[in-house]
Amino acid sequence: MGNRSSRDLKLKKQTVFNSWVYRIPALCYNEDQTLLAFAEKRKCQDDTSSKHLVMKTGTIKEENSKKTIEWSDFKEVKNAHLDGYRPMNPCPVYDRDNRTLFLFFTCVEGTVSEQWQIDNRTNKTRLCFVTTTDIGHSWSTVTDLTDTLSEIRQWATFAVGPGHGIQTESGRLIVPLYAYCISMDKCSCPNPYVFCLYRDKNDSWHLGKPLKKKSLECEMAEISDGKLYCNARSKGGYRVEALNMETLKETNMLVETGGGCQGSVVSFPAHIKAADCEPKWLLFSHPTDRSKRIDLGVYLNKSPMKPKAWRKPWIINRGPSGYSDLAHIGDGWFVCLMECGEQRETEQIASVLFTYDDLK
Repeated sequence: MGNRSSRDLKLKKQTVFNSWVYRIPALCYNEDQTLLAFAEKRKCQDDTSSKHLVMKTGTIKEENSKKTIEWSDFKEVKNAHLDGYRPMNPCPVYDRDNRTLFLFFTCVEGTVSEQWQIDNRTNKTRLCFVTTTDIGHSWSTVTDLTDTLSEIRQWATFAVGPGHGIQTESGRLIVPLYAYCISMDKCSCPNPYVFCLYRDKNDSWHLGKPLKKKSLECEMAEISDGKLYCNARSKGGYRVEALNMETLKETNMLVETGGGCQGSVVSFPAHIKAADCEPKWLLFSHPTDRSKRIDLGVYLNKSPMKPKAWRKPWIINRGPSGYSDLAHIGDGWFVCLMECGEQRETEQIASVLFTYDDLK
């Protein structure tokens, strides 16, 4: 059954998106102690049926040293739209310097599928974002970056995240993405590779170098000395891990699920201060079964430079589990937004709140 563990966290789930077909959770936490949750609203389960991006805000409440989340009603992010295209893959990143949330997403023409674009080596996807400075009460008009990035002309198709982007301590904004690169493969069918989209203060957006190992949906986290850790979906048996976009070797501690599944990673301040202790640790969420999307677990790594240092997972949702997104909300508290259900993992998107002490 792969990298499984009998250790369960008995956590209270709160339904965030339900009663329709919602998929692809994304989560962002800002300095005002507000959570912003995003998802795709679809007509059906099919990826080509996405209609709108939707959101909720979550307010952190604390009483007797216990935290809870109070979720708002949901609303559509109507500005996240291009005529004739469907919005997909929400990927928020918060700029603390300008107190601005960027919501990145892709817009795909009509009902064109990702596989059609790959087979025909013809990109029908555009790279877009909208911004808000008032936690989603109002949004800017859409910005389409597609024609400003020449690299996209060499892609059969691509997608951001999904999940969250990050801002580094230096102020750089980083949005994870993967692309099927025509120029990198001589074969007739292009393969996927991870990139990062980044912007420094008062600069334009740029694309970094690709990860030179086949890799798909991804998230990134900053660890010690400004190093960038990447964790990506794989078509193999284990997750792809990289440091500063160089693939790490011997990464066989985090199993991949069946044909692959998105996962989430966050860094957070170490809970032990010692000379030989890394200043930041990592937490990773993903289904723990080798073949099925079930039993969502969280994995801890106290030495992020060492792929062998991942602990066995704690199960935070027993049963059908799919995509997820993590947020560290300070003082050792975490929120996970996840696809889950009784019969299948796409029945609802729910949140769970837990602490580092729970993990111990």
